[in-house]
Amino acid sequence: MTELAQSRTQQLAEQIRRRIAAESLSEGDLFMTEAQLSKEYGVSRNIAREAVSQLRGLGILEGRKSKGLLVRRPNPVQLLSHSLTALAQSEEDVDELTKLRYVLEIGAIELAVNNASDEQVQRLKQLATDYEHAHRNGEGLDREVELELAYHGLILEMTGSKLITGMQQTLAKFFIKRFGRGSGMPSARRDDKAVWQHHAIAAAIGARDLESARAHIRQHFQEGLVNTGAAK
Repeated sequence: MTELAQSRTQQLAEQIRRRIAAESLSEGDLFMTEAQLSKEYGVSRNIAREAVSQLRGLGILEGRKSKGLLVRRPNPVQLLSHSLTALAQSEEDVDELTKLRYVLEIGAIELAVNNASDEQVQRLKQLATDYEHAHRNGEGLDREVELELAYHGLILEMTGSKLITGMQQTLAKFFIKRFGRGSGMPSARRDDKAVWQHHAIAAAIGARDLESARAHIRQHFQEGLVNTGAAK
């Protein structure tokens, strides 16, 4: 595709996106066919097809046989999951993703302190105890990482935001898949600090002590991720 065709494709994709917003089209609403797009906007079928392909990739449109194009609501977590491999092409890219995960964790603690239910706090304290037992009894790194993921996943759940929780879990799974169990996890240090930090964070959230919770979780991640440079 020529540079001019690429530019026209991107322009058409943006025009379609703006039209969907301007007409307040909802999830599942019928839009139009590629042939109708080509005719209405005065472009070739190839350009219309490429523009639609871009929007389908973003989860904005979905093609249905005999119906045409349906409007869809993009899922940011799904988009992040599908894009991570492309976003991590260099060490600098991975470092940026690590920083994103760090910021999500640290930034979420205020919402967790404010929104956590008593039941969630008790679950968090139990996970801290489970992690301590696993660590003391030498149950292995896989078990510690499993509990670490559950622990931090629960903190993100406390925010009440499915987007924050989904993004954190997607990033955590990405690092495990790319670098192995324990990579980028605070518990991978294999020392006793992670044990008491888990208890301290859970206690601070239970006491609704934001400053203490923030300080403990920042230390937890700074020590665990220092080798990536993300917490510097």
